[in-house]
Amino acid sequence: MDVFFLTMGAAMVLAMHAGFAFLEVGTIRKKNQVNALTRVMTDFGFSTLAYFFIGFAVAYGINFFAPVSELNVIGGHTNGYEMVHFFFLLTFAAAIPAIISGGITERIRFWPNALATVLLVAFIYPFYEGIIWNGHFGFQAWLNDSFGAEFHDFAGSVVVHAMGGFLALGAVTLLGARLGRYTKAGKMKAILPSNIPFLALGSWILCVGWFGFNVMSAGTADGASGLVAINSLLAMVGGLIAALLVGKNDPGFVHNGALAGLVAICAGSDLVHPIGAMVIGMVAGAVFVWGFEFIQSKLKLDDVLGVIPLHGVCGAWGGIAAGIFGSTALGGAGGVTFMSQLIGTLLGVSIAIAGGFIVYGIIKATIGIRLSEEDEYRGADLSIHHISANPEEDMGS
Repeated sequence: MDVFFLTMGAAMVLAMHAGFAFLEVGTIRKKNQVNALTRVMTDFGFSTLAYFFIGFAVAYGINFFAPVSELNVIGGHTNGYEMVHFFFLLTFAAAIPAIISGGITERIRFWPNALATVLLVAFIYPFYEGIIWNGHFGFQAWLNDSFGAEFHDFAGSVVVHAMGGFLALGAVTLLGARLGRYTKAGKMKAILPSNIPFLALGSWILCVGWFGFNVMSAGTADGASGLVAINSLLAMVGGLIAALLVGKNDPGFVHNGALAGLVAICAGSDLVHPIGAMVIGMVAGAVFVWGFEFIQSKLKLDDVLGVIPLHGVCGAWGGIAAGIFGSTALGGAGGVTFMSQLIGTLLGVSIAIAGGFIVYGIIKATIGIRLSEEDEYRGADLSIHHISANPEEDMGS
């Protein structure tokens, strides 16, 4: 049952990558849609290889260089549980480049991006994953001794989402804005999305898959909790309603607001009261709208899909919020402390920011990361893949 349970969870999170793809495809211009679809798909492939051969061992000390008879009983489990556990955790690791993709789209070179994916999934992400989810370097033990509890991140508000969002900060900063995004005077110019229905479809796919992301993070069928499910639901709804109101009916904000709520509830979904989950989601939905506008118009960072506020800021909020709303004083299950949540979150954000600037900085300085002006103007579809999203229409037939 545990193998089946986790396989279904892995399949649901795998399906979320289609959500990442269509959310991006609907937000960007038509001349870059093929590239977005191809990058999300191939990033998953490169992530699988990086995590299988390196990353999983970095995080958990487990490798698969053994006969099948041994693989089936790794860690004292039976029926190859640890192999499907790898599959489930791989889908989390592969979410890192999928998140970053939304920030760097429309001007990133294909192979340098693939190299960054391999480095991040093999080394940077599992380094922090191992600290939080496998007790590396005694960090969790130190938090427990110092503040009365370990850092709690049930389904990855910080380990996955804040990590992905703040890794994107380095990439977006080093890449620079898309051509025509800002005037010489620094005024932001609108670049309209190509397809709102695709954007909405991407959001819906992600929302559905998220219940595998959160509920199946229990790891076993016996550990599955209805509390995680209802908290995920209410945080999602809180996020989309808040984004609707703060974003003044903008459909992009609404569909991303639902995701902001889900990002934020991951950490404490097994601890907080459902009403607390709704509040966490509402704060996240509002924060995403404000953060998106601030980053684009004030900081002049061309984060195309708003992954820094959506995954980075809302993920960090989720990590900290678990230490607030998870307390018994607010109806939570307890077992968390604010200081442990704050310090654990700050560690993750710091590793992500440093890792993003280091990885993308080295690649930029050596082989370059950005398309030429000519290729960017023509579009990544024709420049890289030599075909458009609608080839028959473009040929006039």
